[in-house]
Amino acid sequence: MAPVRYDARRGLQLLRLGTGQPVALFRHGQEESIAHVVDGRGRLLLVQKTGWGKSYVYFIANKLLRESGAGPCLLISPLLALMRNQILQAERMGVRAETINSDNQDEWERVEAAIRGNKVDILLISPERLANERFVTAVLASVAERIGLLVIDEAHCISDWGHDFRPHYRLIQRIVQALPANLRLLATTATANNRVISDLEEVLGPRLTVMRGDLNRPSLKLQTIRLAKQSERLAWLAAQVPALPGNGIIYTLTVKDADRIAAWLRSQGLNVESYTSETGPRRVELENALLANRVKALVATTALGMGFDKPDLGFVVHYQSPGSVVAYYQQVGRAGRALNAAYGILLSGEEETDITSYFITNAFPTRQEVDLVLSALLNARGGLTLWELMSRLNLSKGRIEKALSLLSLESPAPIAKQGPRWQLTPTELSEGFWQRAERLTALRYQEQEQMQRYVSLTSGLMEFLIRALDGDPVDVRPPDIPDLPATTDGALVQAAVAFLRRTSLPLEPRRQWPGGGLPVMQLSGRIALERQAQEGKALCMWGDSGWGEMVRLGKYADNRFSDELVEACTGLVRTWNPEPFPTWITCIPSRRHPNLLPDFARRLAASLGLSFHAALVKTVERPQQKAMANSSLQARNVDGALRVVGSSLPSGPVLLIDDMVDSRWTFTIAAWLLRAHGSGEVFPLALAYTGRTNE
Repeated sequence: MAPVRYDARRGLQLLRLGTGQPVALFRHGQEESIAHVVDGRGRLLLVQKTGWGKSYVYFIANKLLRESGAGPCLLISPLLALMRNQILQAERMGVRAETINSDNQDEWERVEAAIRGNKVDILLISPERLANERFVTAVLASVAERIGLLVIDEAHCISDWGHDFRPHYRLIQRIVQALPANLRLLATTATANNRVISDLEEVLGPRLTVMRGDLNRPSLKLQTIRLAKQSERLAWLAAQVPALPGNGIIYTLTVKDADRIAAWLRSQGLNVESYTSETGPRRVELENALLANRVKALVATTALGMGFDKPDLGFVVHYQSPGSVVAYYQQVGRAGRALNAAYGILLSGEEETDITSYFITNAFPTRQEVDLVLSALLNARGGLTLWELMSRLNLSKGRIEKALSLLSLESPAPIAKQGPRWQLTPTELSEGFWQRAERLTALRYQEQEQMQRYVSLTSGLMEFLIRALDGDPVDVRPPDIPDLPATTDGALVQAAVAFLRRTSLPLEPRRQWPGGGLPVMQLSGRIALERQAQEGKALCMWGDSGWGEMVRLGKYADNRFSDELVEACTGLVRTWNPEPFPTWITCIPSRRHPNLLPDFARRLAASLGLSFHAALVKTVERPQQKAMANSSLQARNVDGALRVVGSSLPSGPVLLIDDMVDSRWTFTIAAWLLRAHGSGEVFPLALAYTGRTNE
């Protein structure tokens, strides 16, 4: 292809088509970046704050290159689901954009044919696609020699910093190293300090040019407010969110908190919705609701993060402190992009460091976990599936998946996947894997401590963030709008406490026995409908600021569950009102605490006016369920450990009580036994849900 030179007139025309604004002008640095790419001046790393318009750089550059005869652009992004606005911009410029991802398999054949016919200008893929053998052989191999531009969006994920966000970004390093040195390459990010830039220079070189913009966000009014108790923060949100300007996002660290805060604010008359990794197909609907100002706020985890663009977002509130300045700057920077003033409020609570520490310690598998996985594969000639590994190892599904994923991304890798089975390769795991894990773990603790220093500040907040990101805090002046109150209303706090205590969690019944079945009870496959438990309830989350702490004290300190918990469960059952309503109560037996649950169940039965029957006994002592790290092992841990007492049971529906629930296998097997011996419908009720994910 002949040398290409940037056409300023055509570039401006494309910008105005993309924005839909006939008098739009380039922002400082945009046109220079486009010209750098189009003219082929070398690889470019573009570091610009969120909302600056990085997508215009690669869409306009791609269009100009295609009009000059270049091949298609390959764009690697972790945010395909959040790039709908950008793709619409591209279409207005005449850019033909397509994507291949796990959610559009019915489109693959059409898209692949369009790529072969040179009818695709830009192909968007996630980094995980690079590990998909079919994509690499059927698509990437056919287009590799024709690629005119490679764009790596959210390029900070290549760096060690982004490891536990999208580890498949490590595959990009291998692809870049195999590309011609003169291939046009553009990497973009909003969050890159000097350490991240150094990482990227090593991966994306040679001769990487870095264009870095101003990090200051003059429209943001930043404030930190320390409110230790969750009830205090719920009260603050109920009082302050209605008065905040416009619409916004309330960020939480966990799915549980997002759902709970949304429910609380709705109970206070606010139009809010939760948005998490578990939102599923409603994501687009909720994004559009916020974009169109049909909700006051979305209460979100990082699932609503990079890539969401609402320029007139009036506020971002954090319910807890994130684990790093990088994460916080990116999230709070969603507010006020096209406004003169917007609020960025960080509420800080007592539980946040426990949560962020959990994320840090679980970012890498431990040496013991890796040894267990590798030893299991060593002793399996044909390899093992994930489910077979779960049945052999006392590790959760998530921990096994983490180990498999990270080990397979090493170069060279000690394991490889053949179909559904994992097998060892001749390569041994490098000690460099552990050195990187130790370095990153230490780094994340430093970032956590840096974020806690930010929490303690009362002034100079934007300056702190800019310096932490290695920027230059020149002429930082926050907007002239008042601070928000740092205190809470006592009546609202009490209402929040009552809310935390009256919420309950649904327990879905299991409908399938675990892979491999239950060898003692000789059960496998689908659980017969007439032997399944009904949907149940858990009073609270274990250790929660509602009833959770009282459950913990009752079990491990007082050896008796309080009358308050009896009253709470009585109210829960009456509000729940399962149909048909139970006529009797029984409980899961325990040899370690033989009187704890029967005592509670008898008092609950008396409160509800029902009879109590000790219908189940433990036939053998097994390890506690919490010692079993995955669902398959938990099912087999209960297999054959329970027996129904006596020859007959009350025939009516029964309320089945346990103190804690996680995998639901104890409830599932107990319900099967009760139904098999003539009971009516079985409704599980647990005092606390542990929230462990052992599937």
